[in-house]
Amino acid sequence: ALNDAEIERILDAAAALGIREAGYVLLRLPLEVRDLFREWLMANFPDRYRHVFKLIRETRGGKDYDSSWNTRMTGAGPVAWMIGRRFELACEKLGFNKTRTRLTTDHFSPPRSAAEQLKLF
Repeated sequence: ALNDAEIERILDAAAALGIREAGYVLLRLPLEVRDLFREWLMANFPDRYRHVFKLIRETRGGKDYDSSWNTRMTGAGPVAWMIGRRFELACEKLGFNKTRTRLTTDHFSPPRSAAEQLKLF
């Protein structure tokens, strides 16, 4: 409704910069964030306000926000599935997520003393 049409363009730009992995999180609107987003949306896209919140509620079980463990990042229902599938297809086309970067702590060395940590600030 606002930027789902940009999924492919954003991933194309990431691929051009050498990115090989991508993920997404469906818009989440906990607590005060919801009101801030509403204000921003009304100020910038008043014509899309109702439609955007209709789609949000369709992906969140009729609510503006749902913190359920299984669906809070990706939503649920046909609209959420469509967004997720569009993202997956764009990633497949670009060859993203074929391998996972192995995370390591090999290059981390803790401060020698607690006082050294404060030097960062």
